[in-house]
Amino acid sequence: MADQGFARLVSLACHDLRTPLATVNGFAKTLTRGQTLGEREAHFVDLIESAADQMTALLDLLGLAARIESGRYEPALAEANTLDLVADGEGRGETIETDAQVMRRALDALAHCAAVHGGGVEVSWKVDGRKFVLSPLTQEAAPVITGESPRDLGALVARLAIEALGGSLAVDGETLVVSI
Repeated sequence: MADQGFARLVSLACHDLRTPLATVNGFAKTLTRGQTLGEREAHFVDLIESAADQMTALLDLLGLAARIESGRYEPALAEANTLDLVADGEGRGETIETDAQVMRRALDALAHCAAVHGGGVEVSWKVDGRKFVLSPLTQEAAPVITGESPRDLGALVARLAIEALGGSLAVDGETLVVSI
């Protein structure tokens, strides 16, 4: 019960943080539209907008993790082609029923994690029906992407989401295999 209480606390915090964040983002956009800013000030407003977008994405991740952990995640199931779930993936897609938005974000987060924690390597997806293979996966990135070395929120929530949707992750040599 304590875990559900903490998950509910995180969920409420995510919800409550959205209002001031929307205010910051809204006023930054208003300042940009006014076009009366100098070059330096316009740059600062761009930074504020970018940071607000990043914070929104982080709140989305935390909210999803809290819903999954508390058993309140209700996937928005719809038909999707697996090839459409990854950016710049190649291979053979298959039509499945899944929460496409969540799965797309999860797979994107895994690719981002592999690239960042792999020293900036360029990674790519190969799709074979319900199987996604991400490569290359460096030795440094592997424990981060699997959650053994929890240093990437996106990867941790991606794993939770994929497993909540009935999928799995496994490292196979220099690749990450995601089955859904």
